[in-house]
Amino acid sequence: MPRPAASLLALTVGCVLADSAVVTLALPEILQRLNGTVGQVAWVLIAFNLVLAVAAGPAARSCRRRDPAVLAAAGIAVFAGASALCAVAGSLGVLIAARCVQAAGGAFAVVGSLRLLVDELDERRGTAWWIAAGVFGTAVGPVAGGLLTDAFSWRSIFVVQVPIAALAVPTALARRRGKGRRSVEDAPRHSVRIRPNIALALLSAALTAALFLFVLLLVDGWRRSPAVAAVTVSVIPLAALLARPLARVLRSGPDAETAAGCLLIAGGLAALALLPSARLGWTVGPQALVGLGLGLTLDRLTVQAMRDRTPQALHGGWTIAARHAGVVLGLALLTPVFAADLRDAQAPAQDAVTALVLDAPLRAQDKVSLARGLVRQLRQEGGRVPDLHPAFAQLTLPAAEKPAAARLERDLDAQLERAATHAFRDAFLIGAALALAALLTLVPAPRRGER
Repeated sequence: MPRPAASLLALTVGCVLADSAVVTLALPEILQRLNGTVGQVAWVLIAFNLVLAVAAGPAARSCRRRDPAVLAAAGIAVFAGASALCAVAGSLGVLIAARCVQAAGGAFAVVGSLRLLVDELDERRGTAWWIAAGVFGTAVGPVAGGLLTDAFSWRSIFVVQVPIAALAVPTALARRRGKGRRSVEDAPRHSVRIRPNIALALLSAALTAALFLFVLLLVDGWRRSPAVAAVTVSVIPLAALLARPLARVLRSGPDAETAAGCLLIAGGLAALALLPSARLGWTVGPQALVGLGLGLTLDRLTVQAMRDRTPQALHGGWTIAARHAGVVLGLALLTPVFAADLRDAQAPAQDAVTALVLDAPLRAQDKVSLARGLVRQLRQEGGRVPDLHPAFAQLTLPAAEKPAAARLERDLDAQLERAATHAFRDAFLIGAALALAALLTLVPAPRRGER
């Protein structure tokens, strides 16, 4: 296979597997533009990952029996068409339905591309390209999603997938089997390696906290723009890129690396749960830990699950299913927790806001006008962390009161940021526990008769 063709197929694999990470940065804007709740908009991610996890196995079995080039091309075409439908969706219902179709096509695209890469390169290089594409996509997805959303809109994240996938369709079809090409029907069939797949699922659930929740905290809790959020979370992919050279220097071995990676992810998530303030500088260290952990674990565990296993497409399908089932598990566990904590934080936050307004050195009639504006903002936001600036912008104040009003606005914003930070705490701690649970699955069980 010519290198450009292999690169294009790997890029398509990266696009499909980066999808969840890319969409995460757009969720706050989707939440706002399509008038949904946090629970509803989470289904934009859940639906895609759930369908992809369920469809990966059947797609792998189909690629064993039929020409993977045709199935991969069909899957890529379906993925591209559904991405275009996502880009023009006018409601959450249409968007979620299109995401289901997109994931079904993505399953055939990813598994079929693995077969093509292995057939045309060789098992070691083809699998390495496929794994690297998935890890790279997961790492850089949030940055790409944030920059696209901020520069254009949330719809642009789906638009850019269409031409990449459209170019990959003829590339895949060009690899159709000729009469003399070998089939995998007679290849040996190995059993699935359970522990690395379970570890992949649990780590993916934990990384959901790092990617989905942290982005939501940045954009929806701390009111940072998607571009600022994208630059902020770029620490994770940068740290992930440094992980492999660091591992080569330390020469600690694959098992020690995956164990250390789980501990680093758990430590990073615990540190995100205990942030002392909403200053972005405090998030750099925890993100670096998560990124190093990601770089040390995902590709190692995928290799462990697939090494010396045939057919490769079937075992690759299992790793895809495990990773995306883990994302669904993470969203199912974490979304209700932080949504409930966010609701619980509203009453004390409103009490604190009221106290700050009453104590402000403003005239009584200005306090009343401001209070009415703040109440309107709280109602309009429908339970989300409110943007209080419009309430201040509508006030007509004498020049002598403007410094006090500006100081009050800063104090109120800081109060809301503290409330939002606290509301995400439990969810981050659960993510840390999931990473530690992944570590436990990697501890070798004692053999019968051993002491």
